[in-house]
Amino acid sequence: MNDFLKLLSNATRRGFLKTTGATSLALAAPPLAGETAAETVPNNQVRLTINGRDYDLDLDPRTTLLDALREHVALTGSKKGCDQGQCGACTILVNGQRIKSCLALAVMHDGDEITTIEGLAQDGALHPMQAAFVRHDGFQCGYCTPGQICSAVALVAEHKAGWPSWATVNVATVPTLTDAEIAERMSGNICRCAAYPNIVTAIREVAEGDRQ
Repeated sequence: MNDFLKLLSNATRRGFLKTTGATSLALAAPPLAGETAAETVPNNQVRLTINGRDYDLDLDPRTTLLDALREHVALTGSKKGCDQGQCGACTILVNGQRIKSCLALAVMHDGDEITTIEGLAQDGALHPMQAAFVRHDGFQCGYCTPGQICSAVALVAEHKAGWPSWATVNVATVPTLTDAEIAERMSGNICRCAAYPNIVTAIREVAEGDRQ
């Protein structure tokens, strides 16, 4: 009985080695005649107007807008956080509206006007929202800050235009940005350092300044 089990074990081991060896050879072998490698995806010509400057880019159509900015235009202010549209670190402005650039393909925005954190300052002067974030210490590690600021700039414009939210159905009746209103409208931007109270203060200051 013991001899039989030993024989079975050896046979199984030999079979395993034969099987794995054959599989390795098959994977390493070159393609047969007539077989072709997977076709490469042709690049697309994309024109993006970024911070007032035109860029003509030759991009793989699968390139995200975030990667186009960071890897092809060297504008690294927009950060890659979760790369799934959850953290908001990559938020930028496209035609005046905020989007999460990690979820957008660059080819989808051919001809669009894009503003990143680098484009908010004008003639060496910080944008009022940038200055307010500095003044009220609206950041700690700073990784999420570019997305926070771009989102905040859009938030003020959206509220001023009367866009409703879950916090306030009719903003015409409650024109002041309350803490709850700001929190709701900034819910797509996460600060892992939890500088939220200072962020809210900075946004409200800019919003109230615009109203005066």
